[in-house]
Amino acid sequence: MAILADKVLLREIASAALLFLITRFFVSSLLLRLNSFKLPPGPKGWPVIGAIPLLGNMPHVALAKMAKKYGPVMHLKMGTCGMVVASTPDAARAFLKTLDINFSNRPPNAGATHLAYDAQDMVFADYGLRWKLLRKLSNLHMLGGKALEDWARVRTSELGYMLQAMCECSKRGEPVVVPEMLTYAMANMIGQVILSRRVFVTKGSESNEFKDMVVELMTSAGFFNIGDFIPSIAWMDLQGIEGGMKRLHKKFDGLLTKMIEQHSATAHERKGNPDFLDVVMANRDNSGDEKLSLINIKALLLNLFTAGTDTSSSIIEWSLAEMLKNPSILKRAHEEMDRVIGRHRRLEESDLPKLPYLQAICKESFRKHPSTPLNLPRVSTEACQVNGYYIPKNTRLSVNIWAIGRDPDVWENPLDFTPERFLSGRNARIDPRGNDFELIPFGAGRRICAGTRMGIVLVEYILGTLVHSFDWKLPDGVEELNMDEAFGLALQKAVPLSAVVTPRLSVSAYAP
Repeated sequence: MAILADKVLLREIASAALLFLITRFFVSSLLLRLNSFKLPPGPKGWPVIGAIPLLGNMPHVALAKMAKKYGPVMHLKMGTCGMVVASTPDAARAFLKTLDINFSNRPPNAGATHLAYDAQDMVFADYGLRWKLLRKLSNLHMLGGKALEDWARVRTSELGYMLQAMCECSKRGEPVVVPEMLTYAMANMIGQVILSRRVFVTKGSESNEFKDMVVELMTSAGFFNIGDFIPSIAWMDLQGIEGGMKRLHKKFDGLLTKMIEQHSATAHERKGNPDFLDVVMANRDNSGDEKLSLINIKALLLNLFTAGTDTSSSIIEWSLAEMLKNPSILKRAHEEMDRVIGRHRRLEESDLPKLPYLQAICKESFRKHPSTPLNLPRVSTEACQVNGYYIPKNTRLSVNIWAIGRDPDVWENPLDFTPERFLSGRNARIDPRGNDFELIPFGAGRRICAGTRMGIVLVEYILGTLVHSFDWKLPDGVEELNMDEAFGLALQKAVPLSAVVTPRLSVSAYAP
């Protein structure tokens, strides 16, 4: 009997042990499965509308503050949509490099619908054949290295017109309104490449209206529109954003239609010497897999004229503002340029590699004042995992480029404007072209800004020329420079920079 009892006891112990192991296995598996579907941390938000009200008027700033509480990868419920925000270099790398193909499309939004001809452009188009064709044409004939070399003379001549206009302001004792001058010059540079003509013959109301239209487009396209996140109520246009977009689109469409019609009327003058629009229009008759419609072409021109003028001009404006606030930086830049170039001629693009301090100023501006504070939104094609967190399919992605540039764990004294940080040590090797995630002003991955190379050339060349050619000071009566930001797709100065310039080169250097 005792032996039998011992056997029963042993069986019970064995059964209990087996049950314990099985239970533990299933519980562990269940916990593992549950953990694999755990969303990144984030604010609870409001009923129905979620976290939209938490973003306020400066979403990039609000999201940076949230990231300090919730971490480098956080999840926000935005109406009926989910949005994940990356706020550190490692988090950005995970999304834009490791998971790049999964986040290569844009989510539907009012800006793409009402401003970009229902996403028929290069910026908002789905990743596919049409997007690749638009990108290829743009790189080959305008934005790539060889194309940039081909229209270097256009940049030189147009910058000459701007210098003359600034000299006239100096003679009259008038301050220069920097963003107006920059938009006028850049629109004409792009116009000569695309249309073989200057878009604005004289600076005045027409060019200023164009500047206002570009700023309005960038501002309205940067808004967090409730209708994008709660599609069922989009028709109500609660913020009035979509109505403004539709009105602005009519203005731009009229301008683009006029440009194309005038261009077609002079086609015979360009036989054997086609410009960018001639090349793109030829693809309407392309017999390949993908053809371009007139709408695609208008949408592409809209991309090039708006992004090509506004993003680069904002960086140059912020750079000059920082130098006016820090005269020692301007002084050191002048000393470098006088040593390398002298004062008897203008700066040339071939001088740029010999001006490391100027390049450091540009990098510091890209860091502290990125032209696009929040990258254009992307959306996940499939569910995935990042940092152990579950990211569902159709989750929107926003990378806070502004927050990365001001992260004290990445940059020493990030709120200071210190170009010297890029002259030595590990920062000297950092480049803004999308491979170093500490500095990604143009984004990274497949959907990196198509105009990255052009943007860097324009910023370095135009800023360098303006600094080399003039002494800069604030207008009389202005003691403190306003450095407030105005949020949009491009990060504008809330108060446009106005400054008094004094020529510092030989008179002959300003000749066209």
